[in-house]
Amino acid sequence: MAVMTEIRWHGRGGQGAKTAALLTGEAMMSTGFHVQAFPEYGPERRGAPVQTFNRISDQPITLHCNVSNPKIVVVLDDTLLEAVDCAAGVLDGGVVIVNTKVPADAIRARMKAPAGVRVSCLDASGIAVETIGKDIPNTPMLGALMAASGLLKIDELLRDTKKRLEKKFASKPEVIEGNIKAIEKAYQAMAKETA
Repeated sequence: MAVMTEIRWHGRGGQGAKTAALLTGEAMMSTGFHVQAFPEYGPERRGAPVQTFNRISDQPITLHCNVSNPKIVVVLDDTLLEAVDCAAGVLDGGVVIVNTKVPADAIRARMKAPAGVRVSCLDASGIAVETIGKDIPNTPMLGALMAASGLLKIDELLRDTKKRLEKKFASKPEVIEGNIKAIEKAYQAMAKETA
């Protein structure tokens, strides 16, 4: 029987939601899983709400539609909680991970998360500014996702992500190093929260 995990990412244009979904898919694929990673957006501009999706399975994936009932939701910007129903369709026993400084109980109430859904929060923007020098929370949230979900071990994630970033940022080693540090720091912080 196939086991599939569906993830929905909510972000704003320019925050790296599409890149995070792609990095998630590539990292999972490198460990033998079947994956999908795709965005949903139209002519939106920087700052407009965007969604991206992942499907991860131990068997080939035949679905070709958006993710309506995710097991995991990742929210890169807590201002989206008023603009978008980020908890819509999340499965019982699922998790919503939000980039915010606000405590999880307050976020749960704000987003009206169902009782059977865990809400975890992390200041990914703060981690990004500290490690990368810019408020681009996608890689810290990637680390938080893996810590909260257990989909990949940190060393598997770091190895594959570093390889992908080295291709894209070969002439900018500081960008690679900053993003790797961001993933590690967020992973450790989320692992403590969910322990």
